[in-house]
Amino acid sequence: IRIESSSVEASGSGIVIDDAGTVLTNAHVISGTDGLSSAITVQFHDGASVPAQLVGSFPDQDVAIVRTVEPHQSTPAELGSSEALTVGEDVIAIGNALNLGAQPSVTRGIVSALNRTLAAENVVLENLIQTDAAINPGNSGGALVNSYGQVVGVNTAIINNSQSLGFALSIDSVKPLIEEILAGRGDVDGDSPFLGVTTLDVQSQQSDVLARYGVVTDHGAFVTSVTAGTAAANAGMQPGDVIVRVDGQQVESNIDVGTIIRGFDAGDSVEIVVERRGREMTLNATLGRRGG
Repeated sequence: IRIESSSVEASGSGIVIDDAGTVLTNAHVISGTDGLSSAITVQFHDGASVPAQLVGSFPDQDVAIVRTVEPHQSTPAELGSSEALTVGEDVIAIGNALNLGAQPSVTRGIVSALNRTLAAENVVLENLIQTDAAINPGNSGGALVNSYGQVVGVNTAIINNSQSLGFALSIDSVKPLIEEILAGRGDVDGDSPFLGVTTLDVQSQQSDVLARYGVVTDHGAFVTSVTAGTAAANAGMQPGDVIVRVDGQQVESNIDVGTIIRGFDAGDSVEIVVERRGREMTLNATLGRRGG
């Protein structure tokens, strides 16, 4: 996938998921596109280059989908399941490593760890697959496949100055986001509602961290950071708060927060209930706009 505009020139990888030219990739691969001045091009394995448009993205989950303006004959990838992955299992990373040419690069490795959490590109990504398969710049958005050729992850990050340390979004966490985007609920023009918090599942936090903040609840989204000047900051949200309800809907995990917020528009006022040191508080946040 190539991105060209007056301010952005980048490349990455993608995964064909249907016969209509729909391609799954990372949101950071297409970041900076505005649907007007940016040109997205999908280059297929046979060398054909086809213009594409952004269908939608979830920047906070680093997932995006583009679609070619006209179908191109290409066999869709088989999306498998990451649930059955085990540490030590063989995997293969496929992608446009270093933008070296039309043919994808293929590297082999193993699953080094599961359910990793990583802070990257101003977001916190969870349920990541760690692999020692070489993942280089340009691989982002490409497939991590198992020995059956099924996609089990979407290559998303490498740790600079490290050896054999790459990460992929688990395909089981990506599948629901694909459905959301294809249903028209993804961000297209940076106009999606923005709360301004980074969260993790409360159950993923160490007991000493929960004790430090006096957390009592066993469900919700634990706030790790609040961006200054955003809806969350203006509403009084603080690191260490646990979001337990949004608009009256119970929050079981951090993913629920984004799912509920995406049902609103920028400028809407939303009631958010947080637990702070064992006591519930109701905050009212006026949602901002992701594009600024």
